[in-house]
Amino acid sequence: MNNVMVLFRRELASYFATPLAYVFIVIFLVLAGTLTFYMGGLYERGEADLLPFFTFHPWLYLFLVPAISMRMWAEERKSGTIELLLTLPITMLQAVIGKFLAAWAFTAIALALTFPVWITVNYLGDPDNGVIAAGYVGSLLMAGGFLAIGSCISAITRSQVIAFVLSLVVCFGFLLSGFPMVLSLFQSWAPQGVVDAIAGMSFLTHFNAISKGVIDLRDLVYFGLMIAFWLYANAVVINLKKAD
Repeated sequence: MNNVMVLFRRELASYFATPLAYVFIVIFLVLAGTLTFYMGGLYERGEADLLPFFTFHPWLYLFLVPAISMRMWAEERKSGTIELLLTLPITMLQAVIGKFLAAWAFTAIALALTFPVWITVNYLGDPDNGVIAAGYVGSLLMAGGFLAIGSCISAITRSQVIAFVLSLVVCFGFLLSGFPMVLSLFQSWAPQGVVDAIAGMSFLTHFNAISKGVIDLRDLVYFGLMIAFWLYANAVVINLKKAD
């Protein structure tokens, strides 16, 4: 665990060592505010909740999270520093977890900085803060799922651009898997169990349930398993690629 925390602190500090981190946070905050207040019509709705705020989170993460994850391993492989990392007294899985936790913490910081929106809705009305807190939990879990996918894909290639595009496509697939138009492609020939399994893989299905204030164990397990699976796959990919 000490090895994980050492790598975690090093990686998290590296995010703020360049202006890119601050640019990302500003872009995230501006887009979140713009989509919430203008496209989401927070004032016009006349309801004291953050539903418009959380509605756009999956689509914000779809583009912004791959921008974070694309450098996690692709940059290490391109610059050759991955060999140095692998010589440290740390296991492959510890390295994967440490880098993932740093990226997740960075995302959590960006998410936490949206607190003025929460303060605003409390000033304007009397919202159910328990539901809002659940929405933040669901948003952070969904970001973790996207990051785990992006981290694994970043380990596949040396190109950050390719890692970004592939991560976006895979995450987009997980978002759309619960949509009726997607399920209709399988309903005509696939067993109902397969259709239900595809629907159950949707990030939106599980996130929407949590953002409404219903923290179901099944949704927590889903995100936990999703993160664990992709991080394990991440470690496997690096083991296979480290000789390249």
